[in-house]
Amino acid sequence: MNPIKVITIGAGSRGNTYSNYCKENLHQFQIVGVAEPHTIRRETFCKEHNIAQENCLHTWEHVFDRPKWADAVLICTQDNMHYGPAMAAIAQGYHILLEKPVSPSEAECFEIASAAEAAGVKVVVCHTMRYSPFFQKLKELLDGGIIGDIVSFAHLENVGNIHYSHSFVRGHWRNSVESSPMILAKSCHDMDMLQWLIGKKCIAVSSFGSQKYFNSKNCPPSAPPRCTDGCGVDCPYDARKIYLQQPEHAWMRTPAVGHANPTDEDVEAALKTGPYGKCVFQTDNNVVDNQVTNMLFEDDVTVMFSMCGHTREISRSLKIMGTKGQLRAHTAYGSIYVYDFLTCTETEIFPDEKEGGHGGGDVGIMETFYQYLHDEIGKDQVSEAGISAQNHRLCFAAEESRVNGGKLITL
Repeated sequence: MNPIKVITIGAGSRGNTYSNYCKENLHQFQIVGVAEPHTIRRETFCKEHNIAQENCLHTWEHVFDRPKWADAVLICTQDNMHYGPAMAAIAQGYHILLEKPVSPSEAECFEIASAAEAAGVKVVVCHTMRYSPFFQKLKELLDGGIIGDIVSFAHLENVGNIHYSHSFVRGHWRNSVESSPMILAKSCHDMDMLQWLIGKKCIAVSSFGSQKYFNSKNCPPSAPPRCTDGCGVDCPYDARKIYLQQPEHAWMRTPAVGHANPTDEDVEAALKTGPYGKCVFQTDNNVVDNQVTNMLFEDDVTVMFSMCGHTREISRSLKIMGTKGQLRAHTAYGSIYVYDFLTCTETEIFPDEKEGGHGGGDVGIMETFYQYLHDEIGKDQVSEAGISAQNHRLCFAAEESRVNGGKLITL
């Protein structure tokens, strides 16, 4: 069986993650082209994947200037740049792996899904976490009735304070006008998982949240606009510490500079001129750093979802309460605990492990994408565009509620 020919649109972090899977699994996928406006990223990507020069393109528009020349595209551009290439790809009959969110516009989400359905194009949205062994096991246990019928679900997204400062105060997702509201940009993963795990539809939403800490009101009087401008404040968000002195945050150096394997000199230069060197209290960020969303699902299932940027760990923690028992789980520890009301015993379950980002979900979604394109599984088994658009509605409803003081939104 010939490998699926793929064009990568956007050679940033996510584009490289999925494309590297292709490189390591040449029996499944072959990268034949790339569209990337950043010169260093484009040239590095083309060399890494041995792409012919005529297929090393500057913008996504150039991909579709010619008749269809591959089987699928990986759309890994920024949030507000998904609609254009997605619709062009659908028009030419390309199957799509689409980075989440589908679009910052609710109308565009459903338009993409509708166009794909009409054209017979398969679109899988990158809700990678549901493809990890951890959440696959959760789904298996819940569907098997291990705690009976779900009564209530408490789900916490712990963003991590340094990760939050990097991506949502200084980074690409700091401003909802340029990208998406926080609950869509970050938590559409979770809204997707909630409806997938519960297996019912959400019918009402109410939400509260704010940009509580990372704002000008909390700026120390002596702090300059940049950490590199001689700031003397003892601050956990000192960019010089995060990007130059803390090895555990080394992965943040590449997006801060804009290309892979940057030197200390590259990082220092980027901090002096780019957004990642700015004081966290003096940027143009406007997304919330905490948000609580209450939801009512069919059959009176209640859900509390909390996203917070003021946490130590980057993880998800869950407590699911059922008629026969309760289930609690934490991705940071990798185990699932099930308590049985009848026997008054608790069982610890260890899901399988898989290498790769998002707890193995990055690998899992590529494996699933391949199976889906070969009709080995149906669309109800993947996060396809129509399903994802419906799940995105929770995000749009939550944000509408939040900006209107917690107004109840019915779906």
